Amino acid sequence: MKKILFCEKVYSRWLILLIDQFIVTIALAASLMIIQKENFNEIFNNKFFLYLIVYNVITMVVFVSMRIHTGIIRYSSVDDIFRVFKAVLLASLLFEVAAYLFLSSYFGFNNHWFIPMLIINFFISASMLIALRITVKQLFHYLQDLEVVSKEVLLIYGADRSSLLIKQGLDASSENNFEILGFVDDNPDRRNKHIEQKRVYGSHSIQYLKNKYGVEKMIVMEDCINIEGRKLAIEKCMECGIRVISVPASNYWLKGKLRLSQLPDLRIEDLLQREPINMEGENIKAELKGKRILITGAAGSIGSEIVRQVLRCNPQLLILCDQAETPLHEMQLEIEDNFKDSVCELFIVNIQNYGRLKSLFETYRPEIIFHAAALKHVPMMEHNPSEAILTNVMGTKNLADLAIDYDVEKFIMISTDKAVNPTNVMGASKRIAEIYIQSLQNYQTDVVHRTRFITTRFGNVLGSNGSVVPRFRAQIEMGGPVTVTDPNITRYFMTIPEAVQLVLEASVMGKGGEIFIFDMGEPIKILNLAVNMIKLAGFMPYTDIKICFTGLRPGEKLYEELLNKTEKVVPTYHEKIKISNVIYYPYEYVQRNIDELLALNCSNNDKEVVRKMKEIVPEYVSANSTYQSMDVVNVETGDLMDVSVEPGVS
Repeated sequence: MKKILFCEKVYSRWLILLIDQFIVTIALAASLMIIQKENFNEIFNNKFFLYLIVYNVITMVVFVSMRIHTGIIRYSSVDDIFRVFKAVLLASLLFEVAAYLFLSSYFGFNNHWFIPMLIINFFISASMLIALRITVKQLFHYLQDLEVVSKEVLLIYGADRSSLLIKQGLDASSENNFEILGFVDDNPDRRNKHIEQKRVYGSHSIQYLKNKYGVEKMIVMEDCINIEGRKLAIEKCMECGIRVISVPASNYWLKGKLRLSQLPDLRIEDLLQREPINMEGENIKAELKGKRILITGAAGSIGSEIVRQVLRCNPQLLILCDQAETPLHEMQLEIEDNFKDSVCELFIVNIQNYGRLKSLFETYRPEIIFHAAALKHVPMMEHNPSEAILTNVMGTKNLADLAIDYDVEKFIMISTDKAVNPTNVMGASKRIAEIYIQSLQNYQTDVVHRTRFITTRFGNVLGSNGSVVPRFRAQIEMGGPVTVTDPNITRYFMTIPEAVQLVLEASVMGKGGEIFIFDMGEPIKILNLAVNMIKLAGFMPYTDIKICFTGLRPGEKLYEELLNKTEKVVPTYHEKIKISNVIYYPYEYVQRNIDELLALNCSNNDKEVVRKMKEIVPEYVSANSTYQSMDVVNVETGDLMDVSVEPGVS
């Protein structure tokens, strides 16, 4: 019986219409019997059958025109039930009109019994049609539930319309291996009340619900308004070992089509994300619209996001420059799918190759450059300093020199907080690149065609290629252990879109020569990050997933800085962006030292190369590195002793 009535087959809409017509026929007869009581002989006469035929014709026309019969009964919603109610009401009114206009001319009838019969019939018909749909829907879900031995018990965060949409979407899902226990909301006006027979619990009840009902997951909406309440509930779930999964905003999915298997686990980025940054998008669009824009490192984490955000500003031409063939090809496919009307050129080139870069400038004549290409992995560069010099220093120099030669309006360099008081080759190489492009700003003599050189400096971005978050996630998926270098290590974190928004804003406000510092919020302890990620995955740290400490890697330090001891900041009109008042190096001094550095780099003598880097960047003191022996420190003061520089101060 179950297989016949409640299989996945959807039965013909005409069969549904036939059943509905049978119901309204029974309802009309019943209502007439109630009115006439003992006068059964007067009921079933020619008049009754005429009424019945007219009423069936009217209801059939109304039901077909309102498409009452086309709905799949097992998925009936409140809207479907309301449509049935309206259809029966309309049919009753039309029947009354037809009776007065046509039937009364041939058959006299008494209003004393006709109008009450019509009212009773309306309620009986509506009730039976609605009861049919509710009964079939409940039986279908009940019989489906019998097939599942064990179910996942879920909670939904929030008790608003968005949360109700989640429940309705999951109820309509083809999956039946879960049970929605209730909602979680700390609003006192909603707590302990019910929504569609599901109770609203406070976040303090999560541990109790876990112990009593075995709650395994909680679902949260991405665009939840109550950020603090959601964070508290997530933290409670993490303490209890309940997995948290994130649902896209309601405008990204169709009602009734939500599938539990498609919902992603909550990302650590969602948990750490600060209040959203409000940017003045119009000034960015005005700056970039109709321009020829070059983006180096366009296939990387930051570069690809710059591509996406710049394309929304309708540039005249976007040149994507990278040496990574496959990622650049994937970027091209993404642009073809999402930005069909854009004009883009892909240029595969290593920025160390001056001749190839010159060909790019000669062909496309870029007006604005976003320079994101760099070698960034600290331990790798510690073992390969010559490559760090070739890409981060010489590559930047190649681009900057060509920018001046081809009258580029703005050159925006993406730097790093590791350039501040660097303890590794990578950070020192980026600091030398900063020094060079700043020195160019004041060296230019042509006031009319001066290129404005701008530097943006920020910390780690969540989810970038090779960053700690994907690494931890992969280790958790393998069952651990999760490796942390030191229990006290901290880092600044920012989401990729947030960082790029600030880069674009800084590019607008920059007049040339500035180093813009972004507000990175509070530093995050990497150990806490690992613990939270393990909890988000539904495991217990140290019990289910081990955490191991491996020691600081070559060139790595416990904490990052956004300013060195001698730098001060100047505020801008944007609260999240400040300008660093850094040491200024004269161009002739910088040019001479970089030429010497590049000449040494050809000798394949890493120690001499690093020694020259320390001379150019006096604050560069190696940490956990073979190059620490080069740092001669005054024991009494803790300062470097053999530093000879010729800088001035801006």
